[in-house]
Amino acid sequence: MTLGTPNTNTYIELLTNFPPRPITAESELLATQKVIDLLIDKGELTPDEQDYLNVLGTLVYEYEERHKLIPDIHGVELLKALIDEFSLREKDLVSIFQTESIVSEVLSGQRNLTVNHIQQLAKFFHISPATFFESK
Repeated sequence: MTLGTPNTNTYIELLTNFPPRPITAESELLATQKVIDLLIDKGELTPDEQDYLNVLGTLVYEYEERHKLIPDIHGVELLKALIDEFSLREKDLVSIFQTESIVSEVLSGQRNLTVNHIQQLAKFFHISPATFFESK
């Protein structure tokens, strides 16, 4: 036992059932995420469960930082991702584009985003307008 580390049976049991180790393969990532999901689905966690969840989350984060490249998206692709992320519908963006048909035309590539659209979208989603432009 390390000094300053609580030794509770619940935490030891969690460690025994699924010992946390650095993640080195996709299969290990999936197994770790499954345990994380089970804990999260449980609802309210004990302090031991929360500590264990934090350890597993750190391992997943470290693996993803080393192995997963987040694609650099911008423009309409970014807008589509934001719409999906926030479960929005085209009519939710009418205040920015004036009509649903303009929203549809922008999303289908028939119409380009304007500077005004980008400024309003950045304000709406609380992000920098620069995120809509391709970084070079």
